[in-house]
Amino acid sequence: MDVTRLQPDIHYQFARSGGAGGQNVNKVATKAELRFNIRDSALLTDEERVILEEKLANKLTTDGELVLTHQTERTQLANKEKVTKKFYRLIEKAFEKPKPRRATKPSKASVEERITGKKRKGDIKENRKRVDY
Repeated sequence: MDVTRLQPDIHYQFARSGGAGGQNVNKVATKAELRFNIRDSALLTDEERVILEEKLANKLTTDGELVLTHQTERTQLANKEKVTKKFYRLIEKAFEKPKPRRATKPSKASVEERITGKKRKGDIKENRKRVDY
């Protein structure tokens, strides 16, 4: 999927960033907030909408809107670029197919290492017992 085609549905808002910043921190709105409404997007197919709502469920508002922010850079433009890249990476990751898991057996060395570790732990516990003379 070409995520750059979603650009028309992205809305940006800017606010003053928190934290240290010297003289400009109270004057310049450098914090960038990206908003993308998955439910209202005309650029997504129904399948894509369902996939995004499932994969990004914990990042969506109750209205189905994805909100991302970035505020570490000193300029509004840099923060806007960073939050846009973050959005593109998030969308691409949501559409990645998971690599199928292949069942494997543990190697003989790992089994033996686990058993010796258990025996060592058992010996330590055995030595804690009271000894009657």
